[in-house]
Amino acid sequence: MIKTNWSLIQDKTARRYCIFLISFSVILLTAAILFCSYMTHAAKNMLLSHDETIASSLLEQGVSEAAAARALTAAAHSDTAHSVQGLALLQKIGVRPDLETQFLPDLHTFQKHAVCSVLGILIPFCLLLSGASLLFLSAREKLYRDALAVIDSYIDGSHTNRLPQTNEGTIYRMFSSIDRLATMLQAQNETEQKTKIFLKNTISDISHQLRTPLAALSMYQEILENEYDKPAVVQNFAAKAGFALQRMEQLIQSMLKITRLDAGNVVFEKKICVLSELVSHAVGELTTRADSENKTIILEGSGTDTILCDASWTSEAISNIVKNALDHMAARGLARITW
Repeated sequence: MIKTNWSLIQDKTARRYCIFLISFSVILLTAAILFCSYMTHAAKNMLLSHDETIASSLLEQGVSEAAAARALTAAAHSDTAHSVQGLALLQKIGVRPDLETQFLPDLHTFQKHAVCSVLGILIPFCLLLSGASLLFLSAREKLYRDALAVIDSYIDGSHTNRLPQTNEGTIYRMFSSIDRLATMLQAQNETEQKTKIFLKNTISDISHQLRTPLAALSMYQEILENEYDKPAVVQNFAAKAGFALQRMEQLIQSMLKITRLDAGNVVFEKKICVLSELVSHAVGELTTRADSENKTIILEGSGTDTILCDASWTSEAISNIVKNALDHMAARGLARITW
């Protein structure tokens, strides 16, 4: 409870309103004390005026001053018997406890004066309190409307506006949390868009790469049709067709792996690979293309060198580099791969 109240006081607007309420309460209490003092003084004057009227009436009736003085001061020393006699006399002349105030002129005047004084004090204070409360609630309402407009813009995908930030009060800390959430959602959305673009480009690239083994297969099939009576040639190009089919399978598997990689559940299967075998496998299906385009691929390196890698992914990377070299190479060009 203490923490909640302290958080409320940290809010600048709420703190000002609390200060106003405390000041208002102190002023109202002071005004009430002064009013009580004023009404006590008024009641004293009313009683004195009443006593003056009674004293004047007694003197006019020929009552001695001593007797009139005893009558006026008897209230301080009266006993029950005298009180009963006085009450009986008052009832006899029509002055009863249930008598309407309007039939008691002095008391009626005092009542009207008291009511007017109370209203004169309370009405300005009530107006002041109502005005300050309306200002506070209006400021809050504007704050909520502005925050709602910004949140709606977040929902619509716009993050140009930001919620008010003052680091004071619970509501502003809530605004800060909403802003952080909106920033996280924006970053996530941008990441998803980039991922979609990446997957689109990757699938397009793999589709493009599939054309190479497909073209090779077409060429091998044509050669096999023309050289069916030469077993050595058939065997050679049948093996090349097998490599092209294997390459196509690898590309399709790569596309599936990229999808898994984007999902974050791909583990590269690293192992020791002989570099000469890795490179030969990577460029095996490209040598036929190079020959048909009057280009040359030369491999230079030790046959015993090894590397720790994922064979299929690394082979694909090497193959892409060599393919790009062939794409941008003129006839009689030379691609030299060394390690």
